[in-house]
Amino acid sequence: MVEGAYDYVLEAGMVLCVEALISPEGGDFSIKLEDQVLITPTGYENLSNCSFDDILMRQSKGIYR
Repeated sequence: MVEGAYDYVLEAGMVLCVEALISPEGGDFSIKLEDQVLITPTGYENLSNCSFDDILMRQSKGIYR
């Protein structure tokens, strides 16, 4: 357990923001990817309906031209 971390049971109806910070190793920039997720009785549903920008995704992989 990480001190100060959320340690409660997730319940149906809760909405969470799931975030990832993507940066190439040794890079000088980063991209924050974020999805809104609804907890359901049987799992989860991704509420985000926007795709990630292809140009930024290529840049994060070091292949931007």
